[in-house]
Amino acid sequence: MWSTNREVAAGDVVIIWQTRELIQPLLITPGKDFNSRFGHYRHSDLIGVPYGSKVASRNGRGFIHLLRPTPELWTMALPHRTQILYLADIAFITSWLDIRCGSRVIEAGTGSGSFSHSVARTVGPRGRLFSYEFHEARAEKAREEFIRHGMQDIVTLTHRNVCKDGFTIESMADAVFLDLPAPWEAVGHAKNALRKDRPTRICCFSPCMEQVLRAVTALNEAGFTDICMYETLLRPHEVQQFPAPLSLDNIVDKLKRLEKFREEKRLRQIANSKRKREDDSDISEPDKRARTGEPDATRNEGVPSISNLPVLPVADSETNEEVAETTVNWSKVCHEVRGHTSYLTFARLVPYPAGTSNGETEDLPATNE
Repeated sequence: MWSTNREVAAGDVVIIWQTRELIQPLLITPGKDFNSRFGHYRHSDLIGVPYGSKVASRNGRGFIHLLRPTPELWTMALPHRTQILYLADIAFITSWLDIRCGSRVIEAGTGSGSFSHSVARTVGPRGRLFSYEFHEARAEKAREEFIRHGMQDIVTLTHRNVCKDGFTIESMADAVFLDLPAPWEAVGHAKNALRKDRPTRICCFSPCMEQVLRAVTALNEAGFTDICMYETLLRPHEVQQFPAPLSLDNIVDKLKRLEKFREEKRLRQIANSKRKREDDSDISEPDKRARTGEPDATRNEGVPSISNLPVLPVADSETNEEVAETTVNWSKVCHEVRGHTSYLTFARLVPYPAGTSNGETEDLPATNE
């Protein structure tokens, strides 16, 4: 899948990361240009640049990051042709369906190919993904992307209405994933495509509860077991760093310093008031009237003013430096939480014991105990 070289080459698909909300794929084609609000870039200038590099624009308006494509980045950057699966659903489905290296998986329908890329990476060269899409234009577009991304040896894409015509394989798949408007119509065909020599699994991706109920009914009638439904919601967390809180000894020391400062300030105010009364008693009445217009600054020289009292530091410099260097990580839930996408209905198909057919037990002769 995609290029494994260290540097970008002509014909490679790269992911252009501009902002967290602006991510897009780009096919490197010499002679073409890439323009955005973050500047002007020539494709030829990007050839030979290592993946993961930060590239400045030619006109100095900004920069972009060149990233190697991954299924996760492709899900964030792909052009949406249908509603897509996101990482939380993809990871949960892959785990529950027990998809692993070498697995043979059926996907219907292909859509925008978000799930297809993740499954192709999981099954690897030894596995196989059989993808079906009933919409011809979407199927051709997805086939072009699979070839461009080097997935043609892993993914077999077929334009087909599986609800009507079924799948092209029989008793071969390890898992089936149905992302269809009416998945209950394909449950019977999925049962025929699943292996019969070992337990297999199926998942139906449905946006509303009415579809879930009909899918569960079809799964029960087809003999599937362990039927369960899940709903995945994303709750992103923002991690921030804050200064570490003061220890109890620092807080007590701070309170003592503040109390000492207030006591010194009170004593100075009392001393200033007492000296002022003594000075007023030593002068005559005319001098008092003369001093009411402008205070004599020389008389109180050497006596600190209340407004000029020194502000004592709360903690010494060593304590401040130690606190500033110590930080703690704090996680909080973002205000915007991604809402409901779809319901995931899972079930298992267990091989029938010898002497049974399609889950129906053969009539055995009665025995007397």
